[in-house]
Parts: sequence; C-alpha cells; structure tokens
Amino acid sequence: MIFFMKSKSRRVTVYFEPAVHRALRLKAAETDRSVSDLVNDAVRFALGEDAEDLAAFEERAGEPSLSFEDVLKDMKRRGQL
Repeated sequence: MIFFMKSKSRRVTVYFEPAVHRALRLKAAETDRSVSDLVNDAVRFALGEDAEDLAAFEERAGEPSLSFEDVLKDMKRRGQL
C-alpha cells in the first residue's frame, strides 16, 4: 500500500464515467481507503509501467529494426504464409 503526505497533495478535478466512479466508490468503501488513494496508486502504477517500457526501448535501441513488409516477405520465403 502506498501512502502520501496530504500536505503535499494537489487538488484537481477529474471527471469519471458514472460506472467507473461507482466502482471506485465501492472499492474505496470495501478496502477502507479513499478514492484519492486508489486513483493515486493506479496512476503511479501506470507511470511505473511506462517507465519500464521506456527502459526496455532504450535497452533495445541498438538492435536492428525490421519493417513489417520485410517480416512478411521473410515469412513467405520460409513458407510460413
């Protein structure tokens, strides 16, 4: 569970679809957490995934790239298509 200091928090307006808002309120009640805590954790998780993706792209930056067209040609040549 990730906690943050309320004194450093910023207030923003976010509009949720009614079903998403209802689900967030229910989950908050069931887990005894606030909707803000749930949203902050979800955003942190998404940003963490983005950081992992960027690191993977950087790690593979030196690899040769293949065009989709070249891959299809190679698959045809090998009898895979």
